[in-house]
Amino acid sequence: MPPKSKQRKEVPTRQPDLRDAVIQAGDFVLVQIPSGDITSVKVDPNTTATIKKFGSFHANELIGQKFGNAYEIQGKKLKALPPRTLQEVEDTEATNELINDGEFVQPLTITEIQALKEAGAHATDIIKKQIELHSNYSLKTEYSKEKYKKRKEAKYFRTFTTIAPTLSNVCEYWFSKDQARIRDIRVDTLSQLLNLANVRPGGRYIVVDDASGLVVSAMLERMGGEGRIITIHDTESPPPYPVMTNMNFSPETTSILSSLNWATADEDYTPILPPTELDTTDSKSERQKSRLNKRKAVTNQLYSTRRELFDGEFHGLVLATQYDPWSIIEKFAQYLGGSANLVVYSPHPQILADLQTKLRTIPEWLSPSLTESWLRRYQVLPGRTHPLMNMSGSGGYLLHAIRVYDDPEASYTQLYRHRSKKTKTDTEGSCTPAVGDTSTPLVDLEGGNHSSEVDEMETTEDVILSSTV
Repeated sequence: MPPKSKQRKEVPTRQPDLRDAVIQAGDFVLVQIPSGDITSVKVDPNTTATIKKFGSFHANELIGQKFGNAYEIQGKKLKALPPRTLQEVEDTEATNELINDGEFVQPLTITEIQALKEAGAHATDIIKKQIELHSNYSLKTEYSKEKYKKRKEAKYFRTFTTIAPTLSNVCEYWFSKDQARIRDIRVDTLSQLLNLANVRPGGRYIVVDDASGLVVSAMLERMGGEGRIITIHDTESPPPYPVMTNMNFSPETTSILSSLNWATADEDYTPILPPTELDTTDSKSERQKSRLNKRKAVTNQLYSTRRELFDGEFHGLVLATQYDPWSIIEKFAQYLGGSANLVVYSPHPQILADLQTKLRTIPEWLSPSLTESWLRRYQVLPGRTHPLMNMSGSGGYLLHAIRVYDDPEASYTQLYRHRSKKTKTDTEGSCTPAVGDTSTPLVDLEGGNHSSEVDEMETTEDVILSSTV
């Protein structure tokens, strides 16, 4: 008989993320002005959007438009601009050594420039007139001429470009705006954090985010509405997380997020909540019923989140907090499964160095390592490629460790029996048992889903190392 053909299990396709495609009503849109600065504008229907002192326009003109387009503000309306291409600049033998940028090099005064603006002259005409009257412009090199034009465009042009709300763009925006609010997390450090924590759709994570929601936003984007995130915070109500507003997440994406404060995350604490029922025989008004229903929903959500946290077996613990990380690890490590990842971020290396020393003495934590990401930005232009003059000195530090079950009495036989109950199944439902020697003691690494998870033990040396570190 011919062998039965395997029937491949159909995996539902995920819908594309429309928030990167077009601007929708109510979105927070990042816009870049000619000077290179980036700001945020809220696009509400039938309102006027203002870009600081740069100008204002009708917000309806942006709704439904694609990200990445350039516009010029003309009155209260927007004029779409064609994309600019990179032009090859051919240098000449001219040099800047004979140029003397003195007081009378540019005879066009501020009063005259203001008069041109009031007369309705376009920014291009003003720049052209300045170039014509510049006595030393012809002595400049071609590169210097391009720089001069760009400085004048940044000063007089009322144009901007919309930027897609990707994690990289939002992180860059907040790092340049107020990096202290995101605890100096640079975009390359954030990418390393996600990689070390093995953030993926379907994962379950405990997060302490004091970086204005940057870490939570990054995890939500990568998980795509599949899995679970429980955040621990200070406030009585859920934290606002201002970074998350710039991501324009859909309700489906944020539905996997729940929060507990430090008190409700304690098993010995009994929450004090307002009553969800009134002790009266009088008929309740619709307003009272609505308020009681909301209270009941909040109470049920709180108890459900607490129960889920205390049940444990989470895949990772991610910390970016101002508090002592060791006290948090002591409290929440019990809720992590085997092979769960611990990732701690801090802008100060000594805090993580002390934490690494403590974790090395505990067999429960495997291979604690401390790293610092390094980033150098370059200007890439024809004939002018070089590192930027101003760059951040550090993007912070990361500590990573893997939690294992500290059970020296476990054996390969016990591991085999445990895995036979909780093993992966293929498309036909057959089990794939673990392979190993039945005589060597080890710690049980089952329970996590790390990218380097030990599903099949390859060497005895690896197992012994795990139990003795």
